[in-house]
Amino acid sequence: MAVHGGGGKSGGSKVPGGKGAGPKGGAGKSLVRATLSIHQPPTGFSTTPGALISPLEFQFNPSQLSLTRSAQWKTTPTAAVRSAAVPEFLGPEPRSLNVEIFLDGTDKPGSNRVLKDVELLFSCCEVTSASIAAKQPSTPWVVFRWGSFSTVSFTAYVSSVDATYTLFSTTGVPMRATCQVHLQEIPSKTAGQNPTSGALTAQRVHRVVAGDSLQSLAWREYGDATAWRAIAEANGIDDPTVLPPGVELLLPAAEEAGR
Repeated sequence: MAVHGGGGKSGGSKVPGGKGAGPKGGAGKSLVRATLSIHQPPTGFSTTPGALISPLEFQFNPSQLSLTRSAQWKTTPTAAVRSAAVPEFLGPEPRSLNVEIFLDGTDKPGSNRVLKDVELLFSCCEVTSASIAAKQPSTPWVVFRWGSFSTVSFTAYVSSVDATYTLFSTTGVPMRATCQVHLQEIPSKTAGQNPTSGALTAQRVHRVVAGDSLQSLAWREYGDATAWRAIAEANGIDDPTVLPPGVELLLPAAEEAGR
């Protein structure tokens, strides 16, 4: 299944100094940018990602997303039967998502932004210190999101990252890279499509703006201001009065927030 979208790295977005160079040639201010939020893995039996480690906002929206879903069956050959045995259904497999991330640092020649973003993606395949301390070793959980009202939202772990550097500065610093990222879905207890938003999962990511509070977000999202505690717990927030603009918050599914 392929989900196609606009705002990719077409046109002159790869040409340094061209009309399409820089952020204006990518996702653009008028388009909703895809994001990959990297979180600590949860503790206990929770299926909600832990505290936010770092967000990665795409400079260029992907031109397409490749989604895969499969089911597992088992066939047992039987020598005494002429025709093939009836296969046994074992269950559905989690969905997988392949996405290409294009990184471009030519607008800031002296910056090592591309290298840092690639290392951030690679870190998604490494066990976090917090999970080791909690005696539940795990790589980070990630939430891929693209589109308002959770048009595409996908909670997963990163199974592989393949980075190709395509341009270097005169000092050997990578200035461009193309990363193929493979995400494997982590189904939640409330997994399923949100019938009102068309989301792949019922969880959403919200970018904090001036005037936001946990109580107002809880009221807007769940119709219950007291559900702010679920948002705080999902994002590892100790002080609910400190909510800096620009921070991305994971909003749990309504069923989890209501527990």
